[in-house]
Amino acid sequence: MTIFSRWFRRPDILATETPKGPWGGSGDDGNSGPRNPWALPPGGRKPAAKPTALDEFLRKARGSGGGGGGTGGFGGLPSGANARALWAIGVAIIAVVWILFTSVHQIGPQQRGVVTYFGKYAGTLDPGIRLTMPAPIADVAVVDVQKIRTDNFPVGDGENLTLTGDQNIIDLAYSVRWDISDPRDYVFQLAEPNDTVRAAAESAMRAVVATTTLDQAIGTGRTVIEQRVAELTQQILNDYKSGVRIQGVAIKQAAAPARIVEDFNAVTAAQQEAIANLNQSKSYAQQVVARAQGEAASFDKVYEQYKLAPEVTRRRMYYETMEAVLAKSDKTIVETPGGVVPYLPLSNAKRLPNPEATTPAPAAAAAAPQAQSGAAQ
Repeated sequence: MTIFSRWFRRPDILATETPKGPWGGSGDDGNSGPRNPWALPPGGRKPAAKPTALDEFLRKARGSGGGGGGTGGFGGLPSGANARALWAIGVAIIAVVWILFTSVHQIGPQQRGVVTYFGKYAGTLDPGIRLTMPAPIADVAVVDVQKIRTDNFPVGDGENLTLTGDQNIIDLAYSVRWDISDPRDYVFQLAEPNDTVRAAAESAMRAVVATTTLDQAIGTGRTVIEQRVAELTQQILNDYKSGVRIQGVAIKQAAAPARIVEDFNAVTAAQQEAIANLNQSKSYAQQVVARAQGEAASFDKVYEQYKLAPEVTRRRMYYETMEAVLAKSDKTIVETPGGVVPYLPLSNAKRLPNPEATTPAPAAAAAAPQAQSGAAQ
């Protein structure tokens, strides 16, 4: 026994009372010098700290039924009474969070909430903090009733060819503005609200343009077309009970397609030329009619004078006619005494003034007043 006890004797380096070594005394007996680093601290080992509840939970969670003698449950989770308590607490926390997130609804000033219980309409929530049953019992669809939505036709830079009432084709670009008037109908009546509004607006535009001429579509008739399209689109959506209100329609472009723009310009120029010729012919006709009416009125006046004095009127008309005819031709008047007719080169003849007629003799001029006075007596 002595041999065995000597073999299993505690090593000196691990003994509490360590002999002096190269570092000096241990410090327990009051000797100065550094303490042996492998020796136990004064007062022995410190007791281990008491495990906290979190450490205990983690230890049980890490434990398993296969090692360490632990009482682990399925998948390394704790089992037993403590496990059931932890599961109950977790489920309760999840349930509370689920109720808070699905029962409390914040509705903005511009929004409305459509509430359904198991898919059946139950009411509309006004703005504010509102409470409902949790999901999946209740469901709330929040819609913005004040937002103005705009649909552009066509989408992008493509063409939107439309046939007019006079068998012409124009490229139309327009937009439709709308909002939500009834949240309940908007949610339940329309499966695809945007597609429904676009289809209704496009159908209304084509129906209105089909009864409009080309000049009205590209000219001053745009305002009338916009108003008619807005009214017809609203009527279609009301028949659907869509809960959508049309705010307005705006035509951005109405012109000929790019492929036929030159031909369209040529047709437009021809139409303008035809209109100009028609106006010119009407003006000429008015002038001819006015001239004829003036001549007829003048003839009526002459006829009245003719009925009063036919011979005098006939002679005056003859003189006026001869004066008008002879005034346009060259004339040569020759007075021949004694009936002698001299040779005249008529091809070079010119009208010569009569000196005797233009300059009367002094005697004849003096005798004229006397003859006039005698005739008066």
